[in-house]
Amino acid sequence: MITFDSIIWQAWGVTTASEFRWLDIPELVDILGIGVSKVRRLIEDHTLLAAKVDGVWKVPELFLRDNEPLGELRGTILVLHDSGYSDEEAMNWLLSPEESLGIAPIDALRAGRKAEVRRVAQALGF
Repeated sequence: MITFDSIIWQAWGVTTASEFRWLDIPELVDILGIGVSKVRRLIEDHTLLAAKVDGVWKVPELFLRDNEPLGELRGTILVLHDSGYSDEEAMNWLLSPEESLGIAPIDALRAGRKAEVRRVAQALGF
């Protein structure tokens, strides 16, 4: 099992997790304006993905926009799960540069390239 204790493992190398701002559950509660149980539900429902960073469950700030979960994220996570990816593998894929996209999938999602990201994610299962 991959843990994100200060590193993200990639097939082509290692990226330090410090490149991303990670939000813990209390920070998400404040930002989203909801309770802890609702934040945990967002993670359980795959609206957000969380990883253990330094022993604490955290979510990359990139997964939020305007103090809300990124709308394009849930469907993409579900496509990755359908392609056989675990939560940890999906997190790594979303945050790592993807050659066919030219940037990390999360950056492409944030740039409005949802269909392209999901096509690439779907192809991973074949």
